Amino acid sequence: MAALKPWPGRKPVTFQSFEYAVLLVLVFGAYWFLPRRPQNVLLLIASYVFYAYVDPRLALLLAGYTVVNYTAARAIAGDRENGRRYLVLAVVASLGALGFFKYAGFFVDNFASVLDTVGLAGFDSTLRIILPVGISFYTFQSLGYVIDVYMERTHARRDFIDTALFIGFFPQLVAGPIERAAKLLPQFERTRKFRPGQAASGLSLLAWGLFKKLVIADNIGMIVDDIFSTTGPGAAMLWVGVFAFGIQILADFSGYTDIARGSARLLGIELSPNFRHPWLASSPADFWRRWHITLSTWLRDYVYIPLGGNRPLGENRPLGENRPLGGNKPESRRPANLRTAINIVITFVLGGLWHGAAWNFVIWGLFHA
Repeated sequence: MAALKPWPGRKPVTFQSFEYAVLLVLVFGAYWFLPRRPQNVLLLIASYVFYAYVDPRLALLLAGYTVVNYTAARAIAGDRENGRRYLVLAVVASLGALGFFKYAGFFVDNFASVLDTVGLAGFDSTLRIILPVGISFYTFQSLGYVIDVYMERTHARRDFIDTALFIGFFPQLVAGPIERAAKLLPQFERTRKFRPGQAASGLSLLAWGLFKKLVIADNIGMIVDDIFSTTGPGAAMLWVGVFAFGIQILADFSGYTDIARGSARLLGIELSPNFRHPWLASSPADFWRRWHITLSTWLRDYVYIPLGGNRPLGENRPLGENRPLGGNKPESRRPANLRTAINIVITFVLGGLWHGAAWNFVIWGLFHA
């Protein structure tokens, strides 16, 4: 999961930390005695306390994202004629911030390597930028909201508190899932009543997530570290290490997701499931229907389809509308396949880079394409 150098004197706040448990218990204890509006205010305050505890500067960044995307959505709704302009500004601002914090070091280091290869060594590639926890998640979630307003899939909210909570809701801030405005915002806008069965289910899911993270992922992680730190391990041991690493990553990531979903359910909020036994997939395509589901569907709806999806080259259709591969005319099959291949490669490379700024993630994305 995302790592972050905390503010001096502070420890990183994670879902398995004592600080997170205290925050969740305090919020839960007060939350169900409040009406809807104060509930949302409490959740928003808790979200920013959670984020600012690690580093107060990160809370300012999250607030900046919120202001930019809230303003853009309101501007789009109020001025449809210039809506595309406001959308572009929001996309550039949000992706620009994501690119700077997450990918600037990657590109600078690679540029320095190229210069060194051609004999122009001496370029100082040292670039130390703090990676804000969860920035990939709330960037995509906030952009999805603005795009949906532009596409009229949802309406721009007047209530700044609800919008800010949608972007910064603390259970999902660190590891997702990436939610859509049409699903999550209405939950913040309606009255929520305490249901013992829902709370028990949330607590059970939270406990299962902690078990996957602390018992499965962390213990298998020690085995993986031992295998790959051994000098000259045999082929069989390497395969064991690769297999164990896959289990570790799944248990770690899905464990965090279960903790997030369980925490939200304790507060009467339902978040989307994000994993469905991905290592049982029969193909790379099937894997992406099971792994990080909210990311893969986000990439499909906001990258792949807007790029053209599987439409033949030269065919213009409304954004968001797709069609069967190859169309109805035989002569369209070849360009459709070419366009589809290009769009798939772009989408999966972006998906790989989303997971991390390194060439191994690019290769991972290309493999799945």
